[in-house]
Amino acid sequence: QESGKKGFRRFGFLAATPAKVIVYGYIIVITTGALLLTLPFATRSGVATPLSDALFTATSATCVTGLVVHDTYTYWSLFGQLVILALIQTGGLGFMTIMMYIFGFTRHKIGLAERSVMQESISAPNLGGIVRMGRFAFYIALAIEGLGAICLSFRFCPEFGMLKGIYFSIFHAVSAFCNAGFDLMGTYTPFSSLTKYSGDILINLTIMLLIIFGGLGFVVWDDIFQHKHRIKEYRLHTKIVLSSTVILVLSGALLFFLFESNGSIFTGKSMGEKVLSSLFQSVTPRTAGFNTVNLAQMTDASVLMMISFMIIGGAPGSTAGGIKVTTFSLLILCVVSVLKKRSSSECFSRRIEDSAVKKSFTVLVIYLVLVLAIATTIANIDHLPLKDSLFEAASAIGTVGLSLGITTELSLVSRLLLVFLMYFGRVGCLTIVYLLIGRLKEEPNHLPTGKLAIG
Repeated sequence: QESGKKGFRRFGFLAATPAKVIVYGYIIVITTGALLLTLPFATRSGVATPLSDALFTATSATCVTGLVVHDTYTYWSLFGQLVILALIQTGGLGFMTIMMYIFGFTRHKIGLAERSVMQESISAPNLGGIVRMGRFAFYIALAIEGLGAICLSFRFCPEFGMLKGIYFSIFHAVSAFCNAGFDLMGTYTPFSSLTKYSGDILINLTIMLLIIFGGLGFVVWDDIFQHKHRIKEYRLHTKIVLSSTVILVLSGALLFFLFESNGSIFTGKSMGEKVLSSLFQSVTPRTAGFNTVNLAQMTDASVLMMISFMIIGGAPGSTAGGIKVTTFSLLILCVVSVLKKRSSSECFSRRIEDSAVKKSFTVLVIYLVLVLAIATTIANIDHLPLKDSLFEAASAIGTVGLSLGITTELSLVSRLLLVFLMYFGRVGCLTIVYLLIGRLKEEPNHLPTGKLAIG
């Protein structure tokens, strides 16, 4: 323990706690990105971007959200787009994952301080083997992004030419795997996302798989690579993430199909296109930000479903945001245990720790309070429908990037509130809370039990 304290004191930036390193680290990355985006040659027009717009874009990219106030292709120059791409990759992998790889490449000794921060940043179960897992996360991300880019190039290269096609393939593969949702389809129509490819099976399946793979988390990928097809040997975490992901994708697609069956979104589409669009709109709200249909035409039921999915998000330690699928699963398991009058929650023949259940409820309450409070504030400040403001706030805190088209109309105050939500959603609820109040020590003594009527 004493050697651990000495290890932390050796580093200036890593001097206090993993929570502080993560919180301040993302601020440094966002600030650097914002300053670069204010440079005149970061835009196609050669005019310097206002700091507020640059800050919003840099936060959205670093926090892999995808909300934009300017169309990425038509407004930003190649330099600006590359800055955004670098921020997406840094935010998606986590800056500590990249730092760990650089340390290893330069033969820098990786001490306890870096290992502790790395464990916190990718939600690893323990400190042992964290360096190996960090390198694994770096290589698996590049491999999956590379495969995704190759698949996309079969469509983009014939369409845009070799160089532009390769660039578009890499940009969208990285954006999809990192669950960022930034796109360059402004080359056709600004802010159109992937609506032009709503019936393209190759584009849809590639983007969906990249989103899902990025949202599983590196701990899950490490577990799968170690145990291969031996599913019984997977960690409880992996089993819950995989099963929850399948259930959410299929149920979301079914609900979207039913909700929009009589709406205008599916007008003129074949049955195959309807199914493909339903699957895509089920995958993307869980923090990706792409869309293949006009979201402004959705029914209220679909809007509510998407808000719920945006709040749920992906897996811990992944490129996704939200309260996480494990948190949502624990909440459902807790409800089931209460209905069955069990003393504890259980899943896959394992008992869930009570502390994990308490954290799940804490995270959910904080997220809901923030979304409702800020959505109401935005609706009042900018005189917008509460539905649109709720969608925008949920998209920001879930680091999703979907919008009903109000982002560019928001005032400076509303944009700053969204910046806070994006940052909060990416860094993590408990990370910020622990930084503000510190980790409280458990009391050795317990107060007398009091009874309270519920329900």
